[in-house]
Amino acid sequence: MTNQKLRIGLLTESYHIPFWAYRMVEIIEASSHSEIVLIVKKDCTPPKKNNFISKLWLKKSELFFSLYTKFEKRFYSPNPDALAIKNLKECINSPEILIAPEANANNKIKIDTETITAFHIDVFIDLGYSNLNIDLLKASKYGIWSYQFGNPKAKRFGPPGVLEMLKKEKEVHVSLLQFKDHPSNCLKLYEAFYETDNLYISRNNNELYWKSLFMVPKKLEELHRLGESQFYRKLRRLNLKPVFCENRIYKAPTNWETFKGITKTYWSAFNAVIKRRFYFEQWILLYKIETNDTLSKSFESFIRLLPPKDRFWADPFIIYRNEHYYIFIEELLYSEDKGKISVIEMDQKGNYSQPKVVLEKPYHLSYPFLIEDQDELYMLPETNENNTIELYKCIEFPNKWELEKVLINNIKAVDSTIYRKDGKFWMFTNVEEYLGLASTHELHIFYSDSLLDGNWIPHPENPVEYNHNNARPAGNIFSLGDKVFRPAQDCSVHYGYGMNINEIKTLNEDAYEEEIIESIHPNWNSDMISTHTINHCGNLTCIDAKISRRK
Repeated sequence: MTNQKLRIGLLTESYHIPFWAYRMVEIIEASSHSEIVLIVKKDCTPPKKNNFISKLWLKKSELFFSLYTKFEKRFYSPNPDALAIKNLKECINSPEILIAPEANANNKIKIDTETITAFHIDVFIDLGYSNLNIDLLKASKYGIWSYQFGNPKAKRFGPPGVLEMLKKEKEVHVSLLQFKDHPSNCLKLYEAFYETDNLYISRNNNELYWKSLFMVPKKLEELHRLGESQFYRKLRRLNLKPVFCENRIYKAPTNWETFKGITKTYWSAFNAVIKRRFYFEQWILLYKIETNDTLSKSFESFIRLLPPKDRFWADPFIIYRNEHYYIFIEELLYSEDKGKISVIEMDQKGNYSQPKVVLEKPYHLSYPFLIEDQDELYMLPETNENNTIELYKCIEFPNKWELEKVLINNIKAVDSTIYRKDGKFWMFTNVEEYLGLASTHELHIFYSDSLLDGNWIPHPENPVEYNHNNARPAGNIFSLGDKVFRPAQDCSVHYGYGMNINEIKTLNEDAYEEEIIESIHPNWNSDMISTHTINHCGNLTCIDAKISRRK
């Protein structure tokens, strides 16, 4: 950790760069952790212009893709357009070095490394610099950082996100890589998975760029804050598995790939329109009461609690009082589009009351996590819309709750879940640190010696998980025998698709480690779409599920 800013260099072939990259440079330039001190630019001559017939011939295998993208722009124009051209010189005024692209006798571009080295560059950022040179790779302390869009098992040089959409893949993979010493050796700095747009190629492409621009500023801030040793120690888990390229090299999709993909897209859109005329999707509750204190795992035998068709029920949390179960839930009326916290009272035979609202605010509430401390009952509902993590105290059970304390302010956090271990309170929550970072993606841990009076300290390995299929909390952390388990949402197919059960292997002030030991997917009924919360108390196990329901 140092007060001195990181010295950043930019590699580019043109001062005219896409808007998303321009915005990324602006964020870096305005930061307290980095400063741009050098631009290395290829002194490229404009390519020779071909006539219309020559262009058609060169693009003959990709002609349908080119024509379709032009046609699509009549119906969807990105705003703001990530690929709109901006002049890099308008946002920074740094020294520059021009590199002539002519090759020498050894077919290598000759680079004045002594001049570049004199700038003491910490990180070079690749802004579209083709054919990374070995001399450049060695000219900075932490190498060249470059984006890779698409599955790492296939080299792709075409527009990002296109093949994923045409092939109906559920997600698009983006990685930030560090190249150092040799172009074939890279270290993964960050990876993210984003849901694929189902209709527009240009929208899928545009959103992918905007969502990804935060990666470089985020990792630069981490490197500056943590220092070299701890920064690279955090990256070990991300780089444990080797990745082999096993697929063909993709450029733009072929005519057949485009035709087949577009046909499937519009057929799926047509079916979805027809289905929406007769069905709607709704979150419901399901429960099972066993004869003993055990977590029920046979979901096909769970009993459904169906809400009225004007609302949904989700995020069940349970407490047992006065020989009754009290199930606290998010209740959302579609006409209001704002969640509130309600409670359902259930006896030991499964007879239950209709939900009653117990907590409502001007902003959205959900995920009513419950915790008892010093003979008091507290609730930690999600208050992400208010940029807070708020703790409420039960004044009159179960109907009256009052704000006790804002535990953390100025934070975009969802589904906060607290677990007690070794005399400390450990808060697991998904944090949106940057605009465009999905709320399903990064799991952070904060810890404190006290629930009410503590200073919530961020874990040094935050984010401890950054994978949208295993990060966002899905209910109480629980124990079976001597093992501790954390339910997590699996959002790989879509938000809240399923759940993973993780065994917590290590949890202390220095390290965190977990391992997926079981997965739960909504496969036990044909109308099931999603399931994303599970909780257990006494003999009762309760989950939620999204179903397709007749209007």
